[in-house]
Parts: sequence; structure tokens; C-alpha cells
Amino acid sequence: MRLTSDHRVAILLHEGISGTQGKTGLAYLRYGESSIVAVIDAQNTGQSLETLTGIPQNIPIVAHLQDALQYNPDVLLIGIAPSGGILPDTWFTEVKLAIEKGISIVNGLHTPLSPQFPHLKQDQWIWDIRQEPLGLRVGKARAKSLSCQRILTIGTDMSVGKMSTSIELNRLALKRGLKSKFLATGQGGIMISGEGIPLDAIRVDFAAGAVEQMVLDSGENHDILWIEGQGSLLHPGSTATLPLIRGSQSTALILVHRFGQVHIKDLPDILIPPLAEVIKLYEMVATAGGTFAPVKIKGISLNTYHLNEAAAINAIAKIQEETGLPCTDVVRFGGDILLDAALETKVQV
Repeated sequence: MRLTSDHRVAILLHEGISGTQGKTGLAYLRYGESSIVAVIDAQNTGQSLETLTGIPQNIPIVAHLQDALQYNPDVLLIGIAPSGGILPDTWFTEVKLAIEKGISIVNGLHTPLSPQFPHLKQDQWIWDIRQEPLGLRVGKARAKSLSCQRILTIGTDMSVGKMSTSIELNRLALKRGLKSKFLATGQGGIMISGEGIPLDAIRVDFAAGAVEQMVLDSGENHDILWIEGQGSLLHPGSTATLPLIRGSQSTALILVHRFGQVHIKDLPDILIPPLAEVIKLYEMVATAGGTFAPVKIKGISLNTYHLNEAAAINAIAKIQEETGLPCTDVVRFGGDILLDAALETKVQV
């Protein structure tokens, strides 16, 4: 399944623009290929999407799907991720209306929608993204035999910009003429690229193997792979980062951090160590004390969305001085300095 430029997409994003549950929809707004005709968010009806999000898109924000129908969407993309993975009844009503109107659904929630709507109209479909792939195997570090570079984004917390960093650097590499590919590991990345693995839907015993197989499938035909990171080794609830490190057999890492963040979001007692210590941790875990080839963090992707431009420039300089590594905000200022650093990596086969 892949959303193309021929699709007319409405994004269900209630409380996702101003709140914390709209990462998926906001990512598609920034990077999606389709024509986005409306954003549905009753909290921000009629306001400027660009003013609210910084995403340079002139798309109307409407209160309900009924209001979006005037823009003739043929796909409703669920861009919010409420706690527990289940839509509240008032929002689910909008999904039911979409089905009645013949509109197809892109669903990134843990709860599949296909079983709830078995009778669809001709050419109508439901894409339940968080489904475990078939034919899974246990990881065996087979990706280390590949000659391509495998760059994994890792983070100091969840939702700091690992996917955006991977996408931006992949697009930059493609512009330079490299045979480069972004490998998605979460629902937002899969919606954007049309392929990948929903890592958090895969049983933990097979997670590294699923990453490994995805990397093997693309490694022979590309110079460089950008593997979308998930979670963080620092987060007490995250189980995704280690399978990504082991399955991809990364040749280099890019550390993603939100400037000024001192603790895990919503967990003030779980502090983020100095970045120098975080770097040591990730490099040690990736190498596993010498079991695997040495892996280095090649640069820092700094999230400065909450800062003005002058403060962002100062923040980048501060982190660069603190770590001795190349640093930039790839969304704001471009990623050339990080791509250059990544390309210096020598692959050991």
C-alpha cells in the first residue's frame, strides 16, 4: 500500500496540533506525498496551519469530517495516537462517516479497523498499518555482511525527531546522487514511504530479526540506508531501540536531542545524563564490549523547534562545543554537516 500524489487526503487530527498526540499526522503534513485537502481539528478550526505548526502548508483546518467533505477527500488518515490506541466515540463517529461516504482509511492505531468494517464499497480500502509481518525470524546479525552504510537515528527520548532526521538526511543524500533509502519502522514513516515495519507491533523475540530482514532486503541495492529510530535507551518504557541497533548492525549513529530537555517527558525523576555520557552509552551498547564492530555517533541532530532562530544557532554552537561533534537542526538549517560526517564512515565487512 502506498499513498500517492493522486490521493486526496483529509487528516483526522483532533487535539493533535496543540496537544501531544498528533505526531503521526504532523509528520505526514510535512513529508507526505499526497495532496492534503483538509485537517480535521475542532480545537483549531479556521486557524492558520503554518502559524500553528511551522509547516509551510496552506491547508484549511475544519471542525469535523462533515466540513471536510466539501474538499472531496478520498482518504481519511488517522493522524492522532490517543492513549491505549483506541479513538474516543466522538472521533470514531468520523471514521464511520468516512466509511459511509466511500472514503478509504489509513489507520496507524494499534486497534485494527478492517474487522469492524467488513463490507466496503468498490475501490474502498482500509490500511491497518500496525500489523505484524509474516515470516518473521530471530535476528542473527546478518546485516553486518552488507557493504552499504547503515545509519541509525537514536535519541535521548521518544518523539524528539528521529524520523524527521532520517527522512531529511535521506532526501539530502538523494539530491547528491547517492543510492540512498529511508527505512521506516513506525506508523508515520510507513505512511510517508509506503513500506517498512511497524516495530511496536512485532513480538519482541522477532523484533531484531524483522529489522535485520528489512535491512537485508534493501542493502544490496543502496549505498546508504537511513534507519528510522524508535524510543530511547534512556526511557524506562522503551523496548524498541536495542532491536534496531542489533538488527541493523549499524555502521554509524546520529543522536537526536531536544535542546534544553533535562528529563524524560512526563517523568521528571528520570533525568537525561550529559550528552557525553549518552554518547558513551550508545556506542558501548552498539559495540557490545567488542562483540560487534566499533560504532560511533557521527553527529547530533538538535531539535530547536521551541527556540527562535538566534537562540537555535546559539544552542547548536553550545552542543557542538560540548560534544565535539557536528551539530545542526536538520529541519531548520539543513543536514549537510551531518551527511558529510556520516559519509566519512568506513564500513567493516
